[in-house]
Amino acid sequence: MEQPTPSPTPAAAESQYFSSNPPPANLSNHLTLARAFVERHAAEGRRVALVTSGGTTVPLEEQTVRFIDNFSAGTRGATSAEYFLSQGYAVIYLHRQFSLLPYSRHYSHDKRSFLDFMAEDPATGTVVVDAVHQAKMLRVLRQYSEVKRANTLLILSFVSITDYLWELREVAKLMRPLGANALFYLAAAVSDFFVPKDRMVEHKIQSAEEFSQSQSTASSSSNGPSKPPPAARTQGKSLIIDLEPVPKFLKQLVDGWAPDAMIVSFKLETDPAMLVRKAVYALRRYHHHLVIGNLLSTRKWEVVFVSAEEEEKWIRVPRSRRARSASGIESLVGKAAWRASESERQSSADGGVGEPSVEIESLIVPEIASMHGRLIERALARGA
Repeated sequence: MEQPTPSPTPAAAESQYFSSNPPPANLSNHLTLARAFVERHAAEGRRVALVTSGGTTVPLEEQTVRFIDNFSAGTRGATSAEYFLSQGYAVIYLHRQFSLLPYSRHYSHDKRSFLDFMAEDPATGTVVVDAVHQAKMLRVLRQYSEVKRANTLLILSFVSITDYLWELREVAKLMRPLGANALFYLAAAVSDFFVPKDRMVEHKIQSAEEFSQSQSTASSSSNGPSKPPPAARTQGKSLIIDLEPVPKFLKQLVDGWAPDAMIVSFKLETDPAMLVRKAVYALRRYHHHLVIGNLLSTRKWEVVFVSAEEEEKWIRVPRSRRARSASGIESLVGKAAWRASESERQSSADGGVGEPSVEIESLIVPEIASMHGRLIERALARGA
């Protein structure tokens, strides 16, 4: 009987992936910026957080016209980056190109045009901020200006899943000398499947049947006997896409890329019955310090912290302090809690009437910073 092919080791899977899928063109420039940023803040003894944000695309063609994407706009990452900065961290913000950015997110992710925040001063003929928005915009501008002055925010971008993995690996290696002072907050919505470089068609996939047939013939003849068939191809009037799983490198982050850093990852689910179980599974599989579970429908109002060191912990925005959400379902808040007490489930009713809305990231990040502080203390005690 033929024996099954053994799965490659994590190191072998890493080597095979990165040798087969080329790095992004701007990686070298990004690493030059990141190296200088990390070295500066390491010398000053500052904690450095790598915050990943936004979705990753899966290109279907080498000259990409079509790709697979997800809904993420980068809200969680951009918002969290601001709160990490307010906690005294230097932040490398690795985000999907054109997704939300810290500070500008207050105005770029709005149903109104950015021009609606402005007005013309008839006396001077200059553009000014409308009086209604002056107070908030001044507050955001001051925060942003202070971050620029202190040079505590470095913004890097990616587009595809391969771009993201290259950037994450190489920046993580640069952060390795930080030891326990490094923190990874992996909020990006990372694709689970992709098209390997050697199975990607070169040109745009044709929709007209006569052109798609000639394209398939040309692809087959150019593949040669050793090249696998293209992952995206037409069959009659249908488009057939055969995706492969993205290798799971989250364990490599712990084992090899930045072994002393604090790792925080996210688990997004749509089924309340699966959320905690999947978060616990991810924690055990990848050995991260913290997995934050959240439901698609309640992610702006509640999350669950799952870690090896502490009890399962739910963080909820009180009902009267919740911002409106077009996609949220408030009746599902608390439904994913396995062991939450009745008093905990009712805590969402706390808070003053008419108070400003609270961003859940303002509750998440200080908790993480506190956990990180304890991790650093233990690392120092071991080194003493």
